[in-house]
Amino acid sequence: MVNVILPDGSKLPFDAPVCGIDVAQTISAGLAKNAVAMKLNGAVVDLSAPIVAESAVVFLTPKDKETLDILRHTAAHVLAMAVKSLYPEALVTIGPAVENGFYYDFYGIVVKEGDLPKIEAKMAEIVAKDYPIVRSEVPRAEAVRLFEKAGERFKAELVADLPADVKAVSLYTMGDSVELCRGPHLPSSGKVGKAFKLTKVAAAYWRGDAKRESLQRIYGTAFWSDKELKAYFTLLEEAEKRDHRKLGKALELWHLDDTAPGCPYFLPRGVKMINALIDFWRAEHEKRGYDEFSGAMINGSSLWKTSGHWDHYKDDMYILNGEEDKEVFALKPMSCPNAIKVYNLKTRSYADLPLRLSDVDYIHRNEASGALCGLFRVREFRQDDAHIFVTEDMIADEYNRIFDLIEYFYKVFGLSCSVKLSTRPDNYIGDLESWNKAEAGLRAIMDARYGAGKYEVKEKDGAFYGPKIDIQMRDSLGREWQMGTIQLDFQLAKRFGCTYADKDGTEKTPVIIHRTVYGSLERFIALITEHFAGAFPVWIAPVQARVLPVSDKHRDAAVEVLRKLKDAGIRAEMERQSNTIGYQIREAHQAKIPYAVILGDKEIESGSVSVRLRDNTQVNAIPLSDLIGRITEKIKTKALDL
Repeated sequence: MVNVILPDGSKLPFDAPVCGIDVAQTISAGLAKNAVAMKLNGAVVDLSAPIVAESAVVFLTPKDKETLDILRHTAAHVLAMAVKSLYPEALVTIGPAVENGFYYDFYGIVVKEGDLPKIEAKMAEIVAKDYPIVRSEVPRAEAVRLFEKAGERFKAELVADLPADVKAVSLYTMGDSVELCRGPHLPSSGKVGKAFKLTKVAAAYWRGDAKRESLQRIYGTAFWSDKELKAYFTLLEEAEKRDHRKLGKALELWHLDDTAPGCPYFLPRGVKMINALIDFWRAEHEKRGYDEFSGAMINGSSLWKTSGHWDHYKDDMYILNGEEDKEVFALKPMSCPNAIKVYNLKTRSYADLPLRLSDVDYIHRNEASGALCGLFRVREFRQDDAHIFVTEDMIADEYNRIFDLIEYFYKVFGLSCSVKLSTRPDNYIGDLESWNKAEAGLRAIMDARYGAGKYEVKEKDGAFYGPKIDIQMRDSLGREWQMGTIQLDFQLAKRFGCTYADKDGTEKTPVIIHRTVYGSLERFIALITEHFAGAFPVWIAPVQARVLPVSDKHRDAAVEVLRKLKDAGIRAEMERQSNTIGYQIREAHQAKIPYAVILGDKEIESGSVSVRLRDNTQVNAIPLSDLIGRITEKIKTKALDL
């Protein structure tokens, strides 16, 4: 007897082991038709998975968010089958679902953008034939022989390189295609439907190693409906208009130079923007009891060995050769060891805690050249770090203070946010007991603030020294970005010998909370550039007002208006060249300047100015003092409107 426990708690009894699709058919023909996968005791599996003992089962349909990756992963397999049909010489490698779609890498072929329609057509044929997708498990050695016989040496290598304790692997058969894969997948190729599209081709390396074989990568995306697919491409078109790389160049904010890949130049206007962001950050942290410091840019390897970064992060660090027989140095990829050094400069007691040390120093990470992407992924960036030293009983209160701060910051920019908890990775340092304590503490904090089950848990994705909470921001296009992070660390204070004297005089070790709000300032600027499409709120706009004299005879009066705006703390400018007023207005609009201040005969005679707002609203004959009051109020309140 096998009992299947349904979501409402009822039980369906079966005389023998049964698979998911049979259970669905027992419930209703409609469910059997719509179901594409199931959760078996919480794990997402194929509908063909056997149920051999009493188990909780939840059927998944296209309405469930977990199924989108299954659709895309299956579409990747359909892509592989199509390519093998059109290019028999192609060798298949890997084809995962990724954010916004899927890709598959092939060896031995060259595919161009113009070839994608014929591959799509072949995929459509495979979908129309509705091949069953069947999972099987075979001994590891047999799988190696199978792929070697088929000439698929990349698949054979993947199986051969699995850990020694892996005795069997799962294969998926679809028509004459046999794939190595953990799954899960849709029940048949027909379930992929018609809402898929191949998007681009790119180069890749086998296993991401530039020393290995060069591969042909084909990207695509898939959705459950044409409506969703069309909406996605509409979103891409809008995102293209907002691309921060184009806007940064057009608005003269930053420059990316071939001689300094991943190390952006910030131009005068971009620096004004950064300064506004940092000034806001400083003021808010000062209110909340943070003490800012600035640490060393280069530290000896002994520091990074103590912190654990040398063993866990060395490949992502810039290593500097020291003098012969002397210590090797590295550019810092993180600020935490520097903050710990500051903590250890004097004897601490419980009365000093929480000690909140913040910094906004440059850090450097040796990112692969292929991973660089505008300001979103760079090698040199500023990070608004903070390291907070607390006692264990202060953790929950401090976390809630940080959540309050982060939610306030993002609200100022009109950004919504969500949270994710990441747990102990495989390469963790320290003892298991303290890790369990840290994870349990974070779960309790998250449950109390957001509700149990109301946040995503990313297993094994924590930092090597502690579990973390990542802050996901959603922009005006509905895209999510990982920005801020809060990490709970029971390890580094021990490794560096940090102590404090407790109330009873005993010596104890503090806990360290690592956190960022903006994260990388460069990445944050890229995000808000696209979020606002370059039309920044007045308080962070590089140029808040531009004075436009109608003709040369009005320039002296315009210079005086410019002076008064600047004296009021407003970032204002005026063109040096003489141009028609129409041209000046168009230029100000294209530069997305909030206020174009127009000065002609009527304005001079009445002692006023006229203003063309960035949204093309016209305000005529307003006293300059009123305009200054309006602008300074928008700056003071961090208003999103004009």
